[in-house]
Amino acid sequence: QCQVATTQCRIQKCTTDFVSLTSHLMPTVDGFHTEFCKALRAYSACTQRTAKACRGNLVFHSAVLGISDLMSQRNCSRDGPTPSAQPEVHPEPCNYHSRTQHTHTHSHILSHSHSHGHGRPRLGYLFCGLFGDPHLRTFKDSFQTCKVEGAWPLIDNDYLSVQVTNVPVVPGSSATATNKITIIFKPYEGCTDQRVYQAVTDSLPAAFDDGTVSSGDPIHTSFGADGAVGKVRALWISERSPGRHVELHAGYIGVTVIIRQLGRYLTLAVRIPEELAQAYDDTQDLQLCLNGCPSSERIDQAGHLPLPLSPPALGLQRQQLRRPFYSSQTQAYPFGASHVLGMEGAKERCSKQLEVLDIYFHSCVFDLLTTGDANFTLAAHSAQKDMESLHPHRDRWRIYPRGSANSYFHSDSQLIKKLALLLLCALSVVFM
Repeated sequence: QCQVATTQCRIQKCTTDFVSLTSHLMPTVDGFHTEFCKALRAYSACTQRTAKACRGNLVFHSAVLGISDLMSQRNCSRDGPTPSAQPEVHPEPCNYHSRTQHTHTHSHILSHSHSHGHGRPRLGYLFCGLFGDPHLRTFKDSFQTCKVEGAWPLIDNDYLSVQVTNVPVVPGSSATATNKITIIFKPYEGCTDQRVYQAVTDSLPAAFDDGTVSSGDPIHTSFGADGAVGKVRALWISERSPGRHVELHAGYIGVTVIIRQLGRYLTLAVRIPEELAQAYDDTQDLQLCLNGCPSSERIDQAGHLPLPLSPPALGLQRQQLRRPFYSSQTQAYPFGASHVLGMEGAKERCSKQLEVLDIYFHSCVFDLLTTGDANFTLAAHSAQKDMESLHPHRDRWRIYPRGSANSYFHSDSQLIKKLALLLLCALSVVFM
């Protein structure tokens, strides 16, 4: 009798049909909301038809709760159209999301039901970012500030290689910044040949080294609201702002890269599937995004950024004040500006761009006081925005310096406390 009841419960078929209706949908494309709501209504109707047979089935009740959550999150009405047909969707070999969706779908549906998730199944993605002097955010959300002068690999696996070159920013300081980025998209059979992208200061091209802007045959990505099919290449470049902002999209491996030039230096943000990031051998273990910077290259001390005790290369900076260095792209400030601003001035300038006093704000202040180049303020702000657009876990966005109460950023209240303590000590001596 138990076997008969289990056979009659059709919840697995309902889930499979829902997967077939949604696995090809992309949230960033017009028409996603309409099609997703149609699929949810069909899923709900299917569960109602099998409700009697599935009484007591935990998977069934979990699915019902999940459908209710998703309808609420997507503002889907209970009454409305459902898909006219059950499409037979085949995995697309040059679309990472399509390839992997079928293998992960069932667990994703259950995770939505239990976790009251954020609206759609998510694959396992990792984020890495580099900006400023430079500041590195690793795949593990470890935040470091490093010297790493010269060429260093950020990512190096079987699918992708990302290398950066860093040069000193101010004479007399160990701080460096990125002036060159080289990305190699390795060949993927049936999808793309090898493509190389290279950006250097004042040259942020909207094409690969061979002059092409895309690679591979068009791949199916989604249905629009009007039924039209959207097509993009397996690998393509999008120029968002000429000479200042370029994005590279590798749909066949699920990778997105954002590169910007702010002032004289470059910033980089990468999102990559976790399973691909882990596809490397022992000869590729030196990856800053994966393992962080070697201890000998770290500038920060357990998350704290030590400010210079004296102005670096003061004589040079006085010359710069008479003959200022101006950026060709953004704001114009001399290197010596940091010593005019001081700590409070640097904090005030950074707070205009960065409202949250997290590690990006602290990095901004460090960069201003170390280099005097106000373009680093914009770099920290852009790096934070790129992180928010690519990082898959919103609850991990904010990172604050460890032991910030005792960090190098002493607030006015801390100074008052120290003065009060000194006063108490003085009074105790007088009355002894």
